[in-house]
Order: sequence, then C-alpha cells, then structure tokens
Amino acid sequence: MVLRTSKQNCVFSFFKCILMKLIIQIPCYNEEKTLGLALSYLPRKVDGFETVEWLVINDGSTDKTVEVARKNGVDHIVNFKENQGLARGFIAGLSACISYGADVIVNTDADNQYNADDIPGLVKPILDEKADMVIGARSIGKIEHFSWQKKLLQKLGSWTVKVASRTSIPDAPSGFRAFSREAALKLNVFNEYTYTLETIIQAGRTGIAVTSVPVRTNEDLRPSRLIKSIAKYVRLSLYTILRVFTIYKPFRTFFSIGLFFFLIGFGLGIRWLYLFFVAGPERTHVPSLILASICIILGFLIGTMAIVGDLLAVNRKLLEDIQYRVRKQDMEIKNKPDK
Repeated sequence: MVLRTSKQNCVFSFFKCILMKLIIQIPCYNEEKTLGLALSYLPRKVDGFETVEWLVINDGSTDKTVEVARKNGVDHIVNFKENQGLARGFIAGLSACISYGADVIVNTDADNQYNADDIPGLVKPILDEKADMVIGARSIGKIEHFSWQKKLLQKLGSWTVKVASRTSIPDAPSGFRAFSREAALKLNVFNEYTYTLETIIQAGRTGIAVTSVPVRTNEDLRPSRLIKSIAKYVRLSLYTILRVFTIYKPFRTFFSIGLFFFLIGFGLGIRWLYLFFVAGPERTHVPSLILASICIILGFLIGTMAIVGDLLAVNRKLLEDIQYRVRKQDMEIKNKPDK
C-alpha cells in the first residue's frame, strides 16, 4: 500500500484534473430549429477539464439536425437510421462518450431548456468526488411556461422516485444531469419511454452516489415531446416505476402482491367456515368457497414467483458485474495509446 502526503495528494489531484475530459451529449430528434441555439451556449472550457467536447445523438431525425450539428462544430455524432426513443438514445450517448474517453458526461436537451452556464456547478460534486451522478434541480414552481398540471406531475414523480430509490432528488424528471465514467459504465435503461426516473431509482438501489444541485432554465422554445397527454404521462411513469421495482426488488414486489391475495382468500375462507357452522350446512356458500380457493392458490403462485424473481435478481447482479467489467475493459483497450 502506497501512502501519499497531503501535498502529494494535491499534486495528484491537480494533474488528474488537467488530464480529464468532459463530453456534453445532446439527444436529438428533429431539432434543427433549436439545436443551433442550444449549441451556441455550450462551453468549450470548464474548470477542472483539459478538454470539453460535444456529442449529438441523432435519433433518426428527418430534418437537418445533423447538418446543424456539423455546422456548429459538434465533435461527435451518433446516428440512428430509425427513431429509437429518448431512453435508447441516451444510453447510446453514454456508451459513445465512454468510448471517446470521457471522464465526466453531461446530458442536456436540444431545446435549450437548461442554462448552460450551470454546467460547472453541475459537474463540481463529481470533481470533488462527492457524487457519481448529479441531477440539475429546477425551481418547478417558478417556471412560468409549466402548466399547473405539469408542475403537479413533476412533484408527484419526484416524490415517488424518492420513495422508490431512497434518494432525496427534488426534480427527478430533469434531463440536465452529469455522470462520472464509473456511473455511466454501470447504468442500464430497460424502459423505452424515458431514462430520467429509472436511472435515479437504479442508482439508489445499486449504490451509485447521487446528489442534486439547483439549476436555471431558459425561455420555452417548443412544447414538451414527452408530456403530450397528462393521462399518458402518468400511466407511463407509473409503469416505469413498477417495472424498475420488479427488476430490482422482485421478492418484495411479488411477495407483497401474493400476500395480498392470500389474505383475501384466507379471510373469505374464515367467513365461509363461520357461515357453514353458524348458518348451517344447508347454506353451503359455494361461490365464497371457490373465490377463497382461487385467491389462496393465486397468492401461493405469486409467492413462488417472488422466490424465482429473487433468484433471477442474483443472476442479474452477477451479469451486471460482468457487463461492467467488459465495458471497462473495452474502454481501456480503446483508450490505450498506441506504442
């Protein structure tokens, strides 16, 4: 074990910061009208980094998004021939950033919603080694172009994610966020709708250090493409949370559901016994007995699914560890200097 003095640590941190690379990624789908403005505000220099690069994920755009990106000096472009959705584009961006040697990755939107001047503050907790994932928290109540329904949904979604992830992120749906390389190597997104809620829950459940910093927003340039319908947004958000719970906490999820049905069946069974002995056998209450049997059997079956799900969760953790090691090894091979 090698021990360093405080002076040596300062020197080590100094040279580490000099050699670090930041890549700012922007998922895009038909963003020719707003992308140029968003890029014009992005920094090329950020304290703590030697290099700052830009990456655009073109998610099957049919307009001039790619031309605008190249015209404005974007360093890297990830192209999808067909629209894959925000979540897949986000993960593809992280993988590309890692392959290009990013130490820290910032994700922002193409509609210039987030103030790019807040990027240094967004990456600071990572540079200070206090977090591996940082969420830019907007002042939802002060954003004038957000309807009251949208504000309510944002707060409800954030509260639900807090409970599900055991984190204290006040603005879970925010897409303005920063990731260390280690966090990016570990993240997976199974949902095709959005990555915002799932990545926080996943981070909270897998031990990735998450924090948030306040950020500012700019003038609204276009309507949200994710929240086209309040009912649809609520449905998809609940589906995302339930699916993540099923993946990361299968035993608790299925056991709770199985216990619910078992208790209903048990209660109906007790009621049938009471009626059978009190009211007499001439009133058999067969429908109640059948319903009780169905609920008890269903409870046992779902309880069995809880055990199977728990075994699968163990295998998933092993596979995630293997995936992390493979990703890291690939990254080291790609970034290894030629002799």
